[in-house]
Amino acid sequence: MPEPTKKPVKVSQLCELCHSRKAVMKRPKNLQKLCKQCFFHVFETEIHLTIKKEQLFHKGERVAIGASGGKDSTVLASILKTLNERYNYGLELVLLSIDEGIVGYRDDSLATVKRNQKQYEMPLEIVSYRDLYNWTMDEIVACSGIKSSCTYCGVLRRQALDRGALKLGIYHVVTGHNADDMAETVLMNLLRGDTARLENSVNVTTKSSGSPIKRSKPFNVAEEFGKY
Repeated sequence: MPEPTKKPVKVSQLCELCHSRKAVMKRPKNLQKLCKQCFFHVFETEIHLTIKKEQLFHKGERVAIGASGGKDSTVLASILKTLNERYNYGLELVLLSIDEGIVGYRDDSLATVKRNQKQYEMPLEIVSYRDLYNWTMDEIVACSGIKSSCTYCGVLRRQALDRGALKLGIYHVVTGHNADDMAETVLMNLLRGDTARLENSVNVTTKSSGSPIKRSKPFNVAEEFGKY
């Protein structure tokens, strides 16, 4: 029997950068069709250029990565380790996780963070609401009578990250907030009419009033990873 002929890959299916491998994704930000290897290269380069442009780090700096165990913070830990080694940033990277004390919510993600600790060979610090506030989030909700913990949890979690960093003697926290998150923040501030916060909604670096902790979002130009 004659050997089956391979179907030629259509030009529209080829990566628009290397023109040799099959495209596996289309980037939402520019509709560019890329193969896996070229996407990694483009994405890592974009993050590196953001870091250099914004002068996010200095050599020898200790930096805490806000590690929730979700896809964005996991990618953040991976890419900062990669870029730190590739471009010799000279950073000391530490994973910092918050345990809010919500039964059935945080257990799996903390397990992911612990796997990341081993995979990326980074120190890990887990700070709990119980240790910081002497309350768990479940206890706060039970006492307040509200059905959702989101009302309080966002404020407490942000403060917990700052306190956790200070506990480690670290004054710079990076988070995995991406362009989709920042767009959502802009829309929320517009709908609330909160013009005071609107101006700083897209800043790569922020700082809370009265806090010595610097916060950075290296993924400010990156799309939501779950769309690939």
